[in-house]
Amino acid sequence: MLTIRLSRTGKKHHPQYRIVVQQKHTDPWSPALEIIGQYNPHTTPSTIEIKKDRAEHWLSKGAQPSESVHNMLVNAGIIKADKAKSVAISKKRAGKLEGKRAEAEAKKKEAVEKAKAEAEAKAAEEAAAKEAAEAEKKAAEEAKKADEAKEEAPAEVANEESNSEQAEGEAKEPSEETPAEEAAE
Repeated sequence: MLTIRLSRTGKKHHPQYRIVVQQKHTDPWSPALEIIGQYNPHTTPSTIEIKKDRAEHWLSKGAQPSESVHNMLVNAGIIKADKAKSVAISKKRAGKLEGKRAEAEAKKKEAVEKAKAEAEAKAAEEAAAKEAAEAEKKAAEEAKKADEAKEEAPAEVANEESNSEQAEGEAKEPSEETPAEEAAE
């Protein structure tokens, strides 16, 4: 069975790949039946060169492309199909991703609850401020009524005060006479 896959070339930490046609069970670095293209992921954008006629020839002979090469052929328009999932996630990595998702959801819930609590606190604060404003308004009205009542009452209070002063004055007169009587003796 034939396969079309990537064969790594290039320097250490700077890979480049050849797109090769080989037997499925042979080593990817073993001699290839044919090199039909190359792929350089380090250029911007990534460089993919594929000999379209040779790729179509080998596909017609029954060669199966690897998942990565399948996606490259779809991008090049040689194959009309959906892209294949070319990355496998291990159980360990899937567990870590699930943990991160759960943590993100918990943070999101916490943020929503915090926002609700802040909104409720703000509403309560506004209500308290409104009540305080109403209380101040009532207190001002009561003070105004009390001032109006005092303005009407001063005439009556003044009469009462003058009467009480006169009564005190009469009470003081006899005490003044007492020292005079002492002088006469």
